[in-house]
Amino acid sequence: MVLLGIILIIIGVTMIIKPSIIWLITESWKSNDGTEPSNFYNWSTRFGGILMTLAGIGGVIVTYL
Repeated sequence: MVLLGIILIIIGVTMIIKPSIIWLITESWKSNDGTEPSNFYNWSTRFGGILMTLAGIGGVIVTYL
């Protein structure tokens, strides 16, 4: 459970700091121009990153209680 929590934290922090990396890996091939993600995509990816980071922290904390 701790390993899963750490993986969630790492991915979540990546989503918060550099959402363009997630866009490049998952969505760039779907775009006609393929230049950059939209502002809404960046916002929603950062929000998802916050939730994923919190879930990872919660998983780590619950393991040690």
